[in-house]
Amino acid sequence: MVVTLHDRGLFTWPEWTAALSDALRAGETDGADYYQCWLVALETLIDRKLGTTGAERSALARAWGRAAAETPHGVPIRLDNDPQAGTRALRN
Repeated sequence: MVVTLHDRGLFTWPEWTAALSDALRAGETDGADYYQCWLVALETLIDRKLGTTGAERSALARAWGRAAAETPHGVPIRLDNDPQAGTRALRN
């Protein structure tokens, strides 16, 4: 996901490096939660670049979960399958 978002121009590698470094420092990690720091760094960059918030990301994750639950096996999951599709701010 990080590589794809970089390739699509959402952020530069120096921005990614800085965000990951910040997350690693903030977590005072010994390496055990390294990939959690990746997630924190990615969420931070997405919020900074797209103007989203943690609450919006959580709402969108719940919407994808509802859409998945409503999608028959073997059919691509589409956010439009969320039975509450008209009730959220983020739509993509």
